[in-house]
Amino acid sequence: MSRTSYDRYLTVFSPEGQYAFKAISGSGHTAISVRGKDTAIVITQKKVPDKLLDASTITHLFSITPSIGCVMTGLLADARAQVARARAEAAEFRYKYGYEITPDALARRLANINQVYTQRAAMRPLGISMILIGLDAETGPQVFKLDPAGYFVGFHATAAGQKQQEAMNFLEKKWKKFEGGAEDAAKAGKRLGRSEVIEIGIEAISTVLQTDFKSGEVEIGIVSESPDEPEKTRGKWRVFSESEVEQHLLAYGEKD
Repeated sequence: MSRTSYDRYLTVFSPEGQYAFKAISGSGHTAISVRGKDTAIVITQKKVPDKLLDASTITHLFSITPSIGCVMTGLLADARAQVARARAEAAEFRYKYGYEITPDALARRLANINQVYTQRAAMRPLGISMILIGLDAETGPQVFKLDPAGYFVGFHATAAGQKQQEAMNFLEKKWKKFEGGAEDAAKAGKRLGRSEVIEIGIEAISTVLQTDFKSGEVEIGIVSESPDEPEKTRGKWRVFSESEVEQHLLAYGEKD
């Protein structure tokens, strides 16, 4: 059966995988997320394709609730559509129950919506991978990754996009080097403080893409309840300013 033959049937899936997954791997972007004892971060490339574009309007990081944010990899128009739906679901949850939605409940809801897109002829699966980070009042920082098929799972560290496999291999090796990391990934992760989590994220993206990034070339989003986080933003999702990114890139460069 050729690739075009598979396209003629609604009920037959191509063994090569759906086009939605190809849109993610072919996006030219790589996103990485890491979580520690009190902090979760997402880090991704920031590419400005044209000098005439306003760089401040280009982003792959989005806020969903005050304490939940995400990085989107793939088709940006699809990403905005899913972010709008995520915000609507989170707002409805708050209106109905009187408290903010938890990261796992939001991830599950969005994954269920994604799955519906795979079973109807009139709907196209969204060509994006969403990595969701947030704080849970009971379990602390959380990282979830969702794919276009409606599968979602929690991670200690994960990656999405063009260099996903290389980044995952790097993170797995990194985790094994931690004390007890090979036997108990959760325990090893619980030892990581705010600065270590940020450093691992920067190290992973720099190593995998073999690039020394400047502050305007990466975006970092964070949710942290660490004492090192400014009191005003503690426990809330925010995106680092360019000066903060510069500061952390220099700290990583000096350590290197």
